[in-house]
Amino acid sequence: MNRFEWAVMSTDIGPLLLAATGRGLVSVVFHADQAVRDEALRRLAGRLSAEPVADATGLLAKPIRMLTEYFDGELREFALPLDWSLSAGFNREVLRELATGVPYGAVVGYGELAARVGQPGAAQAVGVAMGSNPLPVVVPCHRVVESDGKLGGFGGGVETKRRLLALEGVLPQPLF
Repeated sequence: MNRFEWAVMSTDIGPLLLAATGRGLVSVVFHADQAVRDEALRRLAGRLSAEPVADATGLLAKPIRMLTEYFDGELREFALPLDWSLSAGFNREVLRELATGVPYGAVVGYGELAARVGQPGAAQAVGVAMGSNPLPVVVPCHRVVESDGKLGGFGGGVETKRRLLALEGVLPQPLF
């Protein structure tokens, strides 16, 4: 049977579950306490038709190092192999554009991102793509905001989005 490796790392926004295949990082899951972790691993096993194995061969060493550097304010761009097998079609196209076209410290509107992939009327579909992002933080869906400047939704919660944007200097750091 195929296998994928996983690990949980502590961050300033809570524990993150990371999963990788031989092709690259395949999943990042927010708020990975034991219940969330167990459910995420069960779902990943089904979607990947693979058995989860604790980080046995070190596939996650580089992603963990890079995420640590990101949260320490030392890394602005992830240079990691990504396994896009959990995303397809329009969603994958939008996520790839986001990963390569919206740098650290910048934001983009849903409509603008839709226009960048040749679908100027598909702002709502971009929102769906953001909600389906299997690689948040690394593929920075937190950088997508509403056209009126509001933060918009976020799979990890609006407070997590606010903290990530503050880390990147887009928003002021919280007072408390």
